[in-house]
Amino acid sequence: DDRNVIEIYPDGFLPIIAPDVTDYSIAGGVEWDWGDWQMDTSLVYGYNEMMFTIENTLNRSLGVTSPTKFDAGGFDYDQLVFNFSGVREVAVGGFHSPLNIAAGIEARLENYSITAGEPDSWRNGGVLLNGAPTASGAQVFPGFRPENAVDEDRTAVGAYVDLEANVTEKFLASVALRAEDYSDFGSNLSGKLAGRYDFTESFALRGSVQNGFRAPSLQQQFFATTSTNFINGVPYDITTFPATDPVAEALGAQPLDAETSVNFSLGAVMRLSNVTITLDAYRIDIDDRIVLSENLTQANVRQYLESLGFIGVGGGRFFINGVDTETKGVDLVVNWPWETSGAGKFDFTIVANWNDTEVTKVPATEPLAALNPPPPLFARVNVLTFEEGTPQDKYAAIVNWSLDRFGATARATRYGEVLDPGTTEVLDVQLGSATLFDLEGRFDVTERIRVALGAENVFDEYPDAFPISRNTTGNTPFSNYSPFGRSGRFIYGRVSIGF
Repeated sequence: DDRNVIEIYPDGFLPIIAPDVTDYSIAGGVEWDWGDWQMDTSLVYGYNEMMFTIENTLNRSLGVTSPTKFDAGGFDYDQLVFNFSGVREVAVGGFHSPLNIAAGIEARLENYSITAGEPDSWRNGGVLLNGAPTASGAQVFPGFRPENAVDEDRTAVGAYVDLEANVTEKFLASVALRAEDYSDFGSNLSGKLAGRYDFTESFALRGSVQNGFRAPSLQQQFFATTSTNFINGVPYDITTFPATDPVAEALGAQPLDAETSVNFSLGAVMRLSNVTITLDAYRIDIDDRIVLSENLTQANVRQYLESLGFIGVGGGRFFINGVDTETKGVDLVVNWPWETSGAGKFDFTIVANWNDTEVTKVPATEPLAALNPPPPLFARVNVLTFEEGTPQDKYAAIVNWSLDRFGATARATRYGEVLDPGTTEVLDVQLGSATLFDLEGRFDVTERIRVALGAENVFDEYPDAFPISRNTTGNTPFSNYSPFGRSGRFIYGRVSIGF
């Protein structure tokens, strides 16, 4: 097709994204007693880099001189985290138990950077096709441009305190507070109240209420990438903009704020002989979730940007706050340990989850709302992904067995139905429920050496295949919405050595 140069690939070509990933971390820590305090401190460093090499491809705008392999640039992120905490008990008059005090601080340094690719990976070389300009950059993945390159860092410091005690013989109460300050974002205070009341030795009620927040990540604040699309022969740059970019601001973007949440839970704990049952209901309200907007490339968006002097900008997308969700659910856990006289020890566990998520608000901006028609910022596919893109029910049964130096685990997990939404209802794909089985056997060679052999998805289960309407090229036979992946059976061996 028009993306090919016949002189280079007379039979066509299939581009390959071949990233090189570097990932490493190192951690150290010390525990010690300091008077009545049990102290713990640690220092952890982690680094991840992904650099993109694009192979078996070409830059159509360079014509017959185009290379077939490009360094497209990439990004990296690293984090240095220091923790210092302590725990102790203090006798408090009137309480049934000592007051348990836990307190600590955390300091974190983060860095995120984007590296531009070689010029041929993103530029337009000017070679025409049938007298018209043609696509820029490496096919399948154009390189990061110099204007996309960033190198940003921030620091964050947090402190917490957690208090817990049996106020009476039957009533356990706890309260926790956490304060955090970000160098690029601001401060936040969150807390939690929780309690448990044991009516008898066999029955207790428990509940909690807490608020939380999640600061926008450096990646959400600064990621940018650009590609050039030709619309009626005119080149337009389609960009993922940082929210603070002038183009994004013109479309209504604002500096990212934190996501905030309020969580409620209420549950019961029951003991029937040696069987333990826990049943917990919960509700989680999250406000101002950070999402990536739709790709805003409509003609009226381009015209609006041109009226503001942004010539050649064909639109794009950006991260934005504004999606509110409400999740309600129930968790059930049943555990039954059983020790036999000659067949070993068994531990049976049944877990179940039922949940429902509803999107209660989607983002909007004044500049886009004023256009006719107003382009959606968060459309059907994204809304349904939140609401129906994960199973609304999940069940699992697990058996652990041990006898002398032998052990085994068997697990069956049933995933409920999932919707893979299309741009219209006709293109929706309903993925049916599926049950997967896992099995692992273990043997202790010595007191310190254990070997294990196992298989996940023993019967090689795959999700429902895509219909032709969603697999027009033959390259996407299965949905990415599958809750158990699309890789089939996984067999592994493991050796564990203790020191």
